[in-house]
Parts: sequence; structure tokens; C-alpha cells
Amino acid sequence: MLGLQRSTVKVIPHNELWHQLFAEEQARLRDAIGGYTLAIEHVGSTAVCGLSAKPIIDIALAVQQISDAERCVIPLENIGYEYRGENGIPGRHFFGKGEPRTHHLHIVEFDSDFWRNHLTFRDYLRQNAGVAAKYQKLKMRLAREYKNNREAYTEGKAAFIENVLKLACM
Repeated sequence: MLGLQRSTVKVIPHNELWHQLFAEEQARLRDAIGGYTLAIEHVGSTAVCGLSAKPIIDIALAVQQISDAERCVIPLENIGYEYRGENGIPGRHFFGKGEPRTHHLHIVEFDSDFWRNHLTFRDYLRQNAGVAAKYQKLKMRLAREYKNNREAYTEGKAAFIENVLKLACM
């Protein structure tokens, strides 16, 4: 239902329980670091009804300034998150939770491209079932090809995501 070993890729059918699990985690995050939080959003494929996904809840959390994220590290570690720094994306603080991994948390500035792009992409898929179906087909193919290479899986989705963001901004 939820959880994936690191560096592996597995895409499973959508589970409506993912929305409830996000809401529960959102409440834990607000309790732990709510004073720094401007918004907490369920992003990624688990946030799109009907879309198959890796069984990891992706969460985007917006702060006013990225320096606020540094103040959140210890409280987040206290509720089970592992701090991974920028983890390859400047301007983001990344955390993982669980073993196998059940949650990814991205802390970014509210006015960042990361924040806007993740919400725009999610919302476009929610509103365009045909595009979501094409994305699912791509993800299923990539998961078969790169079941032990998460980087290649992610890179394989990049052009599709960029095209959707362009469509969404038209």
C-alpha cells in the first residue's frame, strides 16, 4: 500500500487511502513546524485520483524564506524524517521518511519555481484525464525499464513534465 525501497522503482494502481495518509501527515507537520509553514500541499502522482504512482507520498511545504527550512530540521527529525540537504535541487530542503520510504518532503520558498511547477503540474493532471493517462503509460514503461534506477526513471519523465507545464501556462 505505501512504501518503496530506496533506489527502486515500482508503480502501482492509485489508492484513495493516499489522500487520507497525506492529511494525517499534514497534521503531524503542522504540529511539528507549523510556525514556519505557509502552505502544505500533496503533490506528485499520489495526489492525482486514478493515477498510478510510486507508493510514496510527496509533500511540498512552503516557507517564506528558505532559511526557515533550516530551523525545521530537528523538529522534523523528531517525527521520523531524515534530512538529505538540497539533494541535487538548489533552493530545496529534502527529507525522506520511513524504511521502506513512505514520504518525501520538499521544503521550498512559497514564491519559488519549484512550488509553482509542482502545483501547476498536479492541477493540470487532475483536470485533464487524457494527459494523466499518457503520463501513466509513460511511467509504467519507465518503471519496467528502470526498476532499479530511480534517476533514469525520473529523467525519463522530464520532457513530458516540461511539455505539460508549457501547456498549462498557455
